[in-house]
Amino acid sequence: QVLRHEEFEEGCKASCNGPYDGKWSKTMVGYGPEDNHFVAELTYNYGIGEYRLGNDFLGITLVSSQAVSNAKKMGWPIREVTTGVFETEAPGGYKFYLEDKEQLKQDPVQKVTLGVSNLQKSVNYWSNLLEMKIYEKDEEKQRALLGYEDNQCKLELKAVGGAVDHGTAFGRIAFSCAKEELPKIEALMKKENQKILTPLVSLDTPGKATVQVVILADPDGHEICFVGDEAFRDLSKVDPNGAKLLDDAMASDNSDKWFAAQNMKKAAA
Repeated sequence: QVLRHEEFEEGCKASCNGPYDGKWSKTMVGYGPEDNHFVAELTYNYGIGEYRLGNDFLGITLVSSQAVSNAKKMGWPIREVTTGVFETEAPGGYKFYLEDKEQLKQDPVQKVTLGVSNLQKSVNYWSNLLEMKIYEKDEEKQRALLGYEDNQCKLELKAVGGAVDHGTAFGRIAFSCAKEELPKIEALMKKENQKILTPLVSLDTPGKATVQVVILADPDGHEICFVGDEAFRDLSKVDPNGAKLLDDAMASDNSDKWFAAQNMKKAAA
């Protein structure tokens, strides 16, 4: 379901919409409130027509026989990759893995899989520096499963057998934490000579709360945003008008017509 939708007239100063300066929007979608569910943030840059995907984001796995049934009814392409697990692609090429089981009462999103170039180096970063718990590690399959809580969506790291290519879509993973933890995270990364993409900064959302964030990069350049929880809980409240705001924005988006009238194509990022 659409949880909230927000429009912005210029690019985010923390590159939330990638390195693009123009008008953009973000839409939060998930199976429940952001306080206790994994939520996907869909960013739309009005002037960008397509993105080149890399091997950095390898997919989202969720448990939902309903999703499998929906895909079959709609004729959406799916294929069984292991017993009871189906692979499909969202528009734009992002992969989803659907487990054909009854949807869980808690969040059905089980894990997000990121590609890494060196499994041990990445596991050390996420577990030692970011203090994630290691749930599984398989040297033979070159994968590891990590997380902060047993009942939360997990992060799977999977070796890609070479360098990680981020393409041009510029995604990131975000976690909320107590606001007073943000300067400590920033200080630790400085001490350990790790990359900080955006030092502690305040981000405004028109008509909503201002949140503080620190944005890091892991050894493969995966972007990681830590956001102050107190303001974020205010910002991230489910907006009952979210779906209507999204529908209205899509209905009034004349960017395709404008580019066509100028005899131009939207930029390929």
